[in-house]
Amino acid sequence: MKNVYSACLRPVFLLCLLTTVAVAQPSERIIKVNVAPEKAGWTYKTGENIRFAVSVTQWGQALKGVKVRYQVGPEKMTPTRQETTTLSNGTLTVDGGSLKTGGFVQCLVFAEVDGKEYKGIGSAGVDPESIQPTVENPSDFDAFWDGAKAELAKIPLDARSTLLPERCTEKVNVYHVNIQNIGGSRLYGILCVPKAPGKYPALLRVPGAGVRPYNGDVATAEKGIITLEIGIHGVPVNLDPAVYTSLGAGALQGYYQLNLDSRDRYYYKRVYLGCIRANDFLVSLPQYDGQHLAVTGGSQGGALSLVTAGLDPRVKSLGAFYPALCDVTGYLKGRAGGWPHLFAGSSLEFNNKPDKVKTCGYYDVVNFARRVKVPGYYSWGYNDETCPPTSMYAAYNVISAPKTLYLAYETGHWTYPEQGEKVMGWLLEQLQR
Repeated sequence: MKNVYSACLRPVFLLCLLTTVAVAQPSERIIKVNVAPEKAGWTYKTGENIRFAVSVTQWGQALKGVKVRYQVGPEKMTPTRQETTTLSNGTLTVDGGSLKTGGFVQCLVFAEVDGKEYKGIGSAGVDPESIQPTVENPSDFDAFWDGAKAELAKIPLDARSTLLPERCTEKVNVYHVNIQNIGGSRLYGILCVPKAPGKYPALLRVPGAGVRPYNGDVATAEKGIITLEIGIHGVPVNLDPAVYTSLGAGALQGYYQLNLDSRDRYYYKRVYLGCIRANDFLVSLPQYDGQHLAVTGGSQGGALSLVTAGLDPRVKSLGAFYPALCDVTGYLKGRAGGWPHLFAGSSLEFNNKPDKVKTCGYYDVVNFARRVKVPGYYSWGYNDETCPPTSMYAAYNVISAPKTLYLAYETGHWTYPEQGEKVMGWLLEQLQR
């Protein structure tokens, strides 16, 4: 059964509470460009006319005489209307038109104040729960991944744990772990285990995009949960930050499209199987209670949460923030596709090949979402330009398992603390019941 919660939350510009969502909120500025659909809930029906309210404020008061330019149209697509005007009264109403099918209309506004340009964005959903995927669902999808998991199962864990005394607390032991993964690679992460004797539930934290070190989730472990926060690139996660900067700008630059021409060699095959391998390790721990296992993450981590839950029946619940890798072929059908935007802009010509499009069917989050059988709690906003809501709804709408969506409409690719509290509170209830 599906529930949808909405939130019009105050702007508290802090870093996200969740270590899995490694995206900071936008910095606060004196000048604010406010753009919002006029309709409460930011959601319209097909054929219904959309109107955006625009204002530019300083110290909470509307500025008059400000020059603005705006563009409006389906998200991530060529604008259907563009105009430059002046806010003589401090406000403006923009006609967003209407849509004949489910999707999102986006209004971008740029204001010039004292020679500096400021940007605002507002997005209107149009029957978003009617959005259906564009990506192919391969007939041998299950056979492919069953074969890959069987291959992984033949490989010994060979788990190695190193205590990190400087990170341990009175209640929790913290370890740097590395585990044998597919193809001779290793999987690295930070394991946090409650010190008190007993059996505990487990939470796998999967990472957002990029290359970085990790600290582990000590706070959740102190609540009586075994936590494992993993990296995906087959390198230790406790090195000097400069190492990851070099890798991100060098060997791992653009990793998300490496070997996209082959479903057997695509970069994410090792990553997806690595999530399964992380669970292999968690359930092998003598402290694990044998029943409660959950996964959570944001952006790429949101994608990996759905992938892991779709592939691994040991997972009993998941929490996902603005999942990436959803319906990436949307651009080939004239609408927004998910991060990493493989078929948009300069990537279109390079990736729009039959073999690469075919590979996407085996890795797109939509097709894992179809196979999720456990309860999930999801959260995102309408203004996400990194993971467009059209793409996220394409995955969300095919989930048949119990699901809850907590909308924070004005958010982009970041979260308010309240979102983290909602999702983590729900996950803790699932893990500790």
